[in-house]
Amino acid sequence: MRIVRGLIVLAGLIALWQAIVWITAAEPWMLPGPTDVALAWAAHYQSILSHAALTAAEIVLGLLSGTVLGCSSALIMAYFRPARRWLLPVLVVSQAIPVFALAPILVLWLGYGIVSKVAMATLIIYFPVTAAFHDGLRRTEPGWLDLARTMNAGRWSILWHVRIPAALPALASGLRVATAVAPIGAIVGEWVGSSAGLGYLMLHANARMQVDVMFAALVTLAALAVTLFFIMDTGLRKALPWQPDSAPDND
Repeated sequence: MRIVRGLIVLAGLIALWQAIVWITAAEPWMLPGPTDVALAWAAHYQSILSHAALTAAEIVLGLLSGTVLGCSSALIMAYFRPARRWLLPVLVVSQAIPVFALAPILVLWLGYGIVSKVAMATLIIYFPVTAAFHDGLRRTEPGWLDLARTMNAGRWSILWHVRIPAALPALASGLRVATAVAPIGAIVGEWVGSSAGLGYLMLHANARMQVDVMFAALVTLAALAVTLFFIMDTGLRKALPWQPDSAPDND
């Protein structure tokens, strides 16, 4: 049913898109219709898929590195209380400075290759993962902690066997948010400086007034982002079977 509902929503969005084109009588160079975009995708699918593969690799690597870095920071703040006073300002600063403003600097330092795009995605992912996981570690049920201490559990045992499992649902929420925003970092990095990727293809097509190709790349990016989110959400649901939805649907 989830797949059927998704297809129905997709069909509705395409119909709305076509209706807007008809109502506004927009020129193809301003707003191409779904048919024009589909024809452009079919004509350039090899190039689009090649660029999409690189963008997908950037997003996945950014997710992995951002998750590892975020979880490590949250665990350090939870286990070593003095470290919290030093790392929390870093979290605040990482959000106070717009990541988009850092993109040219990262490209300058790390080059036009994949590394700068992965770094951009990592910076965007770092905060939601760290904040969600740290909040989950801090809000462990007090009764569970009292029971573990009554059973003479050490600090490390409490963290590993009680606090981390209790914080996994919060971490799952952070990972869902991170998966949704990860493509932003990769695309912005490609816009600033790259020689491949969907962001590069969109800029290249825009400069040549190939608006249909630009929309084809945009649609491909949206499909990629939705697919990654669906994979992450499905994996997290299976990894956390003890945390069901409070109002389960009738899938």
